[in-house]
Amino acid sequence: MSDTPDVAAGAPITARRIAGLAVPALGVLAAEPLYVLIDTAVVGHLGALPLAGLALGGTMLTVMTSQLTFLSYGTTARTARLYGADRRTEAVAEGGQATWLAIIVGLLVFVLGEVFAYELSMLLAGDAQVAARAAEWLRIALLGAPAILITLAGNGWMRGVQDTVRPLRYVLIANGLSAVLCPVLVYPVGLGLAGSAIANVAAQYVSAVMFVAAIARERAFRRPSLAIMRAQMVLGRDLILRSAAFQICFLSAAAVAARSSAAAVGAHQIVYQLWSFLSLVMDSLAIAAQALIGAELGAHRGRAAMAAAWQITRYSFALGCVLGLAFALGYVVLPGLFTSDAAVLAQIPEAWWFFVVQQPIAGIVFALDGVLLGAADTRFLRTTTLAAALGGFFPLIWASWFFGWGLAGIWFGLTVFLVARLVATVWRTRSGIWAVEGT
Repeated sequence: MSDTPDVAAGAPITARRIAGLAVPALGVLAAEPLYVLIDTAVVGHLGALPLAGLALGGTMLTVMTSQLTFLSYGTTARTARLYGADRRTEAVAEGGQATWLAIIVGLLVFVLGEVFAYELSMLLAGDAQVAARAAEWLRIALLGAPAILITLAGNGWMRGVQDTVRPLRYVLIANGLSAVLCPVLVYPVGLGLAGSAIANVAAQYVSAVMFVAAIARERAFRRPSLAIMRAQMVLGRDLILRSAAFQICFLSAAAVAARSSAAAVGAHQIVYQLWSFLSLVMDSLAIAAQALIGAELGAHRGRAAMAAAWQITRYSFALGCVLGLAFALGYVVLPGLFTSDAAVLAQIPEAWWFFVVQQPIAGIVFALDGVLLGAADTRFLRTTTLAAALGGFFPLIWASWFFGWGLAGIWFGLTVFLVARLVATVWRTRSGIWAVEGT
């Protein structure tokens, strides 16, 4: 059984309860990008070429694993409804099957990634030196692919039963170890860029072992069930397509930046990692929304789900405003923490102010994404994300390359992408169509 008490299903949805889910989830979500930021700062002082290699290698690993976030978000949606219907044993069993699925898919990602690492790097970089450094990092980091996906599945089922404390503990232990290991391997040991990748793999496996032990203690890590895994994949299909839209755009953005110069892709890497970090900070409230909305709908409390949706969105918008202001004021100091390269620093302002303006918009969008994911309204999210990405963000990225708009064009495209999703998710949430009750 769990060694951490779950929040009782059906308890009133108060600010304290939302915070009780969101704050530990914030720690989990922030731990990985915070480690990446530390990694970026460590590698950034090796020079522009290793930083460009880390930027592209890290982007490709993120693409390969982020395509499979249904192992987390889809598992949360399925588990939360069962938990809300007072069927906890079945809810945790979903986590066991998601863990098996993570192992199978993770091995496939590892094999394919190893085979095509250099070709993918060259496709993105368009420069043999940058591609070689990116492939060097990626081939090592891919050893951790199964562990990354096991951690996604573990976070998914634990969030569904409204236990966000254990995932926080596991991820902090793993990433804390890696944050210490990374600079040691890169500099005193002298492994350079490869040391960064080795530290990354170590963190992923420490985390994965703890999640597997947790599901084993629940006596839910039983033999694989093709029927349950197939059902998880059905929900995952829409989330995979949605993730594909994100990744096509972000890969294109990295490719266009790389074709400008090593300095441009380095600057893009720094601002993009900050953007990713803040996105996941705000996503902590979206995680709370997923768990609460799923449980309320599973318990046939549609009105409570609607009220919780707007309550969490208000909190998330306020958080976005605070973060935007903080990074506007921090512009003078923050870029210099990540690189001392003058060419990279000169490129950063082209992206920075778009990044700042986007934060309040993102606060609303991410919260409502969480609401609709908790309701398993994945078809709508798939369709609107594809439309916003392929109809706005993607063409603007490549127009930036064609017309020479640089990083400013790329980040303007991201702003258009967020505004389009804002309009779509607000309309959908107000309609109430998503609030379908039952398991």
